[in-house]
Amino acid sequence: MIIEPKIRGFICTTSHPTGLATSVQQQIEYVKSQGPLEGPLEGPKRVLIVGASVGYGMASRISAAFGFGASTIGVFFERPPTEKKPATAGWYSTIAFENAASEAGLYCKSINADAFAHETREKVIDIIKEDLGQIDLVIYSIGAPVRKLPDTGEIVRSTLKPIGEPYTATSINTNNDTINQSTVEPATEEEIANTVTVMGGQDWELWIKALSEAGVLAEGAKTTAYSYIGTEITWPIYWNGTIGQAKKDLDRASTAINKSLEAVNGEAYVSILKSVITQSSSAIPVLPLYIAIVFKVMREKGLQEGPIEQVYRLFKTRLYGEIITDEDGRLRVDDWELREDVQRISSELWKTINEDNLYDISDYGLYKEGFLKLFGFGFEGVDYSADVDTILPNNILDLT
Repeated sequence: MIIEPKIRGFICTTSHPTGLATSVQQQIEYVKSQGPLEGPLEGPKRVLIVGASVGYGMASRISAAFGFGASTIGVFFERPPTEKKPATAGWYSTIAFENAASEAGLYCKSINADAFAHETREKVIDIIKEDLGQIDLVIYSIGAPVRKLPDTGEIVRSTLKPIGEPYTATSINTNNDTINQSTVEPATEEEIANTVTVMGGQDWELWIKALSEAGVLAEGAKTTAYSYIGTEITWPIYWNGTIGQAKKDLDRASTAINKSLEAVNGEAYVSILKSVITQSSSAIPVLPLYIAIVFKVMREKGLQEGPIEQVYRLFKTRLYGEIITDEDGRLRVDDWELREDVQRISSELWKTINEDNLYDISDYGLYKEGFLKLFGFGFEGVDYSADVDTILPNNILDLT
């Protein structure tokens, strides 16, 4: 079929397999162009990525495989294609990664399943035991808005709300490019608790507990969960809101996991990454407009990074470089975004931005292009008028 982008609100309901294969290959070429990842610490050779199909998760898989030559197991939850509808972006990205890894002689196994389920953990552990023996690194990169509790089957939903009082902020309607004021009512105590349950550290702990008890964590194994803090512009709706409470729970989980890993001399960290264009971030009031502004400032200073550049730098200079943490024990690669000059200029632009100067003082045009690229659209060299197969041969183990 001929596939075109179909956007509804902040969601694109179609994805292009050829464009996504191009995206994955570009990320692979970036990592390969940097040379092997070599630091004072030996890099991982057997890596599990929970949440491996898009964004920072896929960037982690690519960095591990093509930077360290690591064997990778990826867990994710994507919708496969049908005769009438293409798959989600992560499905096609995973197929592209698997094809490239196979050509490079790298082991990879991909599991499409509910990452929150005990059964998924059991299946992954069986694969590790059979194929790899043990794991050196566990990346936790889940950003699901809904979680089915593994013991009770209860469905819990997260919310995106401030805490304590209503929050009114400048935001942009990406459908018609209009800037407006939007107000979000504060969360209830139940909504706060549910958001922590879905997006906090509980499931990360369950993964490490299951892997540890099964004896598949290698001596010196590391694990990290990805998080975001942001700036004063975004704090009321993010870090000081319901999602922020969940992200702070990752710190609690990191401390607990560190304690549990003492038996194998392992380490657990929360890694703080910069703002990037994702389907999730596009749904958060303030963030699309903030991202458009800060991207322009960082690009003009030669500091702008996408997921692949961020994760590569995390691996090279933090996780497998000289371990440097902040006062809360976190690994920080949001440091360039939070530079005083970057934030000062971004804050000044934030106060003056309007619909007339939107494209001049921000990278809003590039933001919209970047959003479409998440789904495989807008890549040079791809013929989007051509018929493409939506059902592609693959080795994904689909447990959905």
